[in-house]
Amino acid sequence: MAVPKSRTSKKVKNQRRTHKKLHVPGMVECSNCGELTKSHHVCKSCGHYDGKEVVSK
Repeated sequence: MAVPKSRTSKKVKNQRRTHKKLHVPGMVECSNCGELTKSHHVCKSCGHYDGKEVVSK
């Protein structure tokens, strides 16, 4: 049976858990209306993408 030779400190234990953070998606300003949207997505407020109207609102 695997038994640790010495106790794992709080610092070492918590350093292993650094990759479980939430991250904020990349937000960009819409070129048509100025609303913040996800990059490479159609704007939810005006329906424009890459300077063209994709969804009519």
